[in-house]
Amino acid sequence: MNNVRPESMVRITTPELAERFIEEQIAEVRAQVGDKKVLLALSGGVDSSVVAALLIKAIGKQLVCVHVNHGLMRKGESEQVIEVFQNQLDANLIYIDATDRFLDKLTDVAEPEKKRKIIGEEFVRVFEEESGKLEGISFLAQGTIYPDIIESDGVKAHHNVGGLPEDFAFEGLVEPVRLLYKDEVRVVGKALGLPVSMVDRQPFPGPGLGVRCTGAITRDRLHALRESDAILREEFDIAGLTDKVWQFFTVVPDIKTTGVKDGKRLDNWPVIIRAVNTVDAMTATVPRIDWDVLEKITNRILNEVEGVCRVCYDMSPKPISTIEWE
Repeated sequence: MNNVRPESMVRITTPELAERFIEEQIAEVRAQVGDKKVLLALSGGVDSSVVAALLIKAIGKQLVCVHVNHGLMRKGESEQVIEVFQNQLDANLIYIDATDRFLDKLTDVAEPEKKRKIIGEEFVRVFEEESGKLEGISFLAQGTIYPDIIESDGVKAHHNVGGLPEDFAFEGLVEPVRLLYKDEVRVVGKALGLPVSMVDRQPFPGPGLGVRCTGAITRDRLHALRESDAILREEFDIAGLTDKVWQFFTVVPDIKTTGVKDGKRLDNWPVIIRAVNTVDAMTATVPRIDWDVLEKITNRILNEVEGVCRVCYDMSPKPISTIEWE
């Protein structure tokens, strides 16, 4: 499989070019796969979603998608995967709710790298267990894109599904967007009819909300994080900021802060709003959000999210701060 993008390859910037690319890939996939089955770990992220939609168009029910909900997704994300791929595209989708399994493993684990390792390893185990129940799977599909190949010198292209083991044998890999950049993948996704909210999905860490619920994760604090993040996204949409800010999210740290409500003292959590603009994610600036927008978001979080009594706006650029908190 060619993993070097030809210099003559035209960048996919228009629906017409995307349609041509889709037709070419459908032909290639059908030639490669024949009548055999293909397995795909469908996270709901841009790359895996576009690959899933393209393969459904190419081979239909021969594609088996596995979506693992580790309980660290943003509000409504797993539901959107089910709605789009199972209900609208009639995909052969297996949905695994492994929330309890993941959160039980993460109990009292506060160190960020240890949390990441547990989440990554547990995902592999769940995916292996579920795929082991399937019969006749010959190919593994992956959402590898060209920056993955460049950054890893070709290694990540073969280990893109959460670090699958070497002995996890398939006849071959199906990687239809491996020579595309992220912006091209988005154009192809829109041409395939995927929702804009899925195609233009912001970067989301592999451990999900696990690195935004800092310290040891608790279910109540995770709920506060998910709800506050949903409010932030909704209000940024209303204010027309979604397309103007590169990435934005909330963080709920493992600390308590004093508040007062109805004349009674509170000992609740703070919510930190994080918003950044960047070109390459190596450096990032903090956008100046209109005060009225921040005030509205603050009021909604304080009034609608249980267990929160303070909202802060993170003003720290990168460097010296990183984009994520953990």
